[in-house]
Amino acid sequence: MNIIRNMCPAGKQAVSCFMISLIMFTISFFSGTALGYASELWALTYWGPALYFCLFNFVLRYSYKGFIYDVSVRAAFLGAVFATGLYLSTFEDGLSIFGLYVMVLSMFHFSEFMAMAITNPRTLTVDSFILNHSVQYGVAAVASWTEFALEYYFFPDMKTFYWISYIGAFMCVSGELLRKAAMFTAKDNFTHVVQFVKRPEHKLVTCGVYALCRHPSYVGWFYWSIGTQITLLNPLCVLLYALASFVFFRERVYAEELTLLSFFGEQYVQYQRKVSTGLPFIQGYVPENVNQNLKNDHWSY
Repeated sequence: MNIIRNMCPAGKQAVSCFMISLIMFTISFFSGTALGYASELWALTYWGPALYFCLFNFVLRYSYKGFIYDVSVRAAFLGAVFATGLYLSTFEDGLSIFGLYVMVLSMFHFSEFMAMAITNPRTLTVDSFILNHSVQYGVAAVASWTEFALEYYFFPDMKTFYWISYIGAFMCVSGELLRKAAMFTAKDNFTHVVQFVKRPEHKLVTCGVYALCRHPSYVGWFYWSIGTQITLLNPLCVLLYALASFVFFRERVYAEELTLLSFFGEQYVQYQRKVSTGLPFIQGYVPENVNQNLKNDHWSY
């Protein structure tokens, strides 16, 4: 309760809109199950959510402007998506694993915003939902949905290995928890964008999950992304996501460590020697002749 009470206004607004949307859509989706699938309930179950979201969006548009509206509509959308996933997860075929995936996806994006709202509200923007992370992220998501749809239609038995899907979901939850632990440990030292200018309050965090690996947020996201495709039982996208994630994080870690070395010098070098990146086959940026560079107080990039 203290966390919510002390949360910034945008964070409180996001929680409210997410929960209202989640409850409203859940009631609508499960109305048929609770009351029986009478013909007059069909519209309530299937057309109702779309109508309710439009109505809710109208109320939000009328009540709020600017940043708070942008936060509200995104949080409401993610609440609706989570409720949709919850409904699909009750199906008795391959759609149940797609519902599980949808819930994982919705919670990831919502929790990203909420973690920033709690730990580093100074940098909070609508981009903190990372819904528009990049064009590549969007393409990857569409590719995974396409593979799932094609395999579900032509090879439905492929989507019935539920125990494998649950392993993927476990990877997603574990990766999510590791990433959030990193955000709460780093607090205002954590941002979604690599920083190239050192702030006066910027500190090198080496405690908590950072004592286990140098980039726990990336490790969590790496296994979360692969876990989503295992959840969907998408064999092709498991391989593509693993390769794409490896390339992305290899470049990201290299750029970030180059910056961290310029920020913290010998302190970061010692940290590198004691703790690995945590990402498979990714070493990060390790400058050659580092001791000589330190003596000269000069870093060769």
